[in-house]
Amino acid sequence: MTWKQVIDPFHNIALSVLVALIPILFIFWALIIRKMKGYQASLIATGLAMLIATLVYGTPVKLALLSAAHGALYGLFPICWLVIMAVFLFNITVKSGQFEIIKHVMGSITADRRLQGLLIAFSFGSFLEGTAGFGAPVAITAAMLVGLGFNPLYASGICLIANTAPVAFGSIGIPITVASQVSGIPELPISQMVGRTLPILSVMLPFYLVSIIAGFKKAREIWPAVAVSGISFAFLQYFSSNFLGPALPDVIAGLGSIICLITFLRYWKPKTIWRFDNEPAATINTDFSYTTGQIIRAWSPFIILTIIIISWGMQPIKDVLNAKGLFQFEFPGLHNVILGSDGNPIPKLFKVNYLSAAGTAILLAALIAIPLVGLTYKVGLTVFGETLKQLRFPILSIASVLAFAYILNDSGITLTLAAVLASTGVLFPFFAPVLGWLGVFITGSDTSANALFSKLQYATAQSIGVDPVVTVAANISGGVVGKMISPQSIAVAAAAGNLVGKESQLFRFTVKHSFFMLVFISFLTLAQAYILKWMIPVYEMLDGKKAVALPDLSRGYMYLGMLAVILVAIGVSIVSMRKKGAALPPPTPS
Repeated sequence: MTWKQVIDPFHNIALSVLVALIPILFIFWALIIRKMKGYQASLIATGLAMLIATLVYGTPVKLALLSAAHGALYGLFPICWLVIMAVFLFNITVKSGQFEIIKHVMGSITADRRLQGLLIAFSFGSFLEGTAGFGAPVAITAAMLVGLGFNPLYASGICLIANTAPVAFGSIGIPITVASQVSGIPELPISQMVGRTLPILSVMLPFYLVSIIAGFKKAREIWPAVAVSGISFAFLQYFSSNFLGPALPDVIAGLGSIICLITFLRYWKPKTIWRFDNEPAATINTDFSYTTGQIIRAWSPFIILTIIIISWGMQPIKDVLNAKGLFQFEFPGLHNVILGSDGNPIPKLFKVNYLSAAGTAILLAALIAIPLVGLTYKVGLTVFGETLKQLRFPILSIASVLAFAYILNDSGITLTLAAVLASTGVLFPFFAPVLGWLGVFITGSDTSANALFSKLQYATAQSIGVDPVVTVAANISGGVVGKMISPQSIAVAAAAGNLVGKESQLFRFTVKHSFFMLVFISFLTLAQAYILKWMIPVYEMLDGKKAVALPDLSRGYMYLGMLAVILVAIGVSIVSMRKKGAALPPPTPS
């Protein structure tokens, strides 16, 4: 027995949209006005979505429940699996005492909180997004900033906002790959179009971040460093996305901006060291430094993490891991039971790629790192138990948020909202990023939002005479600014930043920035569609199939080159961080 999705249950699109918006508006009300805890807001929103899906859209109760279960399972694996392992790896570093060395090294580069935020939240976070994605960058960088002494709210908030720049090219370019597969536009022109939009945002983002941390006046004090960080990142993001494709921009831009900023700070220092209010002055004695061996040992969990995740992303290795450690099954009672608005059945498969999952890569890095940082596996097991206890409420939040997203998608509620935006005619390019923003807010993933709406973006653009690559790319670019307010992302950041139960504060911290950036991208997309047409790449469609390949480069060589660049960059960074002087004794494990 099958059931077909309904887009306009009231046969009045305005009324249908108002009802479809109820569970989404509830999320905003609960977190901004009511200030609910994250897991409470997501559970109630899931219940509301269930009621509207069954009573208004006519979704059979059984299908709605199965859809919620499907989403909750996806929330547990791979999302929660990744978050648990990321926080576990960080907790190991703290438990061993090695994070004290990391703090000293960061302080030897600069004790200024503004510059530390740029290095970790913006540059290192972008690099992690390029390799892992799916929440790992925010989880790791927020935990690192809190460990350095950042205010937890600012640490989590700026990591969410900083994650805007790299999301489009996350996980070795998966969001763009999916958009290409769904829309039929080749990967390279989509990568080029996104790479001609986001660098404009990326070049301004460091100054924007520092202004959030310390205020506009304090941001102006370090404008040379901000310029080095933003311009180097934006240029490398543009170059790699336009000439190498979607796999490398985050990795190259992230590493490049780290190296450029660290090198610049060897020759330039701010006149004053800025710290948070009521925070003691910097206490790290920069006249001394650790030995190279001590530095490498302290950073070893993250060095190992980098190498393993890069290796996990190489297609030959990924193929082997999937062949040995992947099983999938048709979700009982849900697979091919729901018919889309086009009448085609929607497959519902649940994949458990327990070897190739990014969370497994992080677990392997943690297992290798445990003896290297001086802990026993018995202590590591204790730390793992403490991590699970620490994350019990975020796990509930993430599972319920994904249940909420799956109900909205399977019932047709999301399609109702998309249909209205697609009916805006010549103004559609302005609303194209809104569609991506909405998709990421609901699903928590730019990849998922592209899977949902890329075909709609393509078809609508063709119907109004706009180049489809503009609107498909806008779906991606708009989605990245929705990431910072997605309930899933908020739950991850709150868990990493010790803000469990205070998700409403974090949501209120980021929501205004999300809207501001969305409006900026919407106006830019509108201009690209009708005025700035020179920004649109030239490409061909051959029989609706991908016709443009990465120019003269095979991905295998690209990945090997990427790994070599990372290893060289790590060595250069370590050398640049060292100063002459006596070595400090190793830290005492906590």
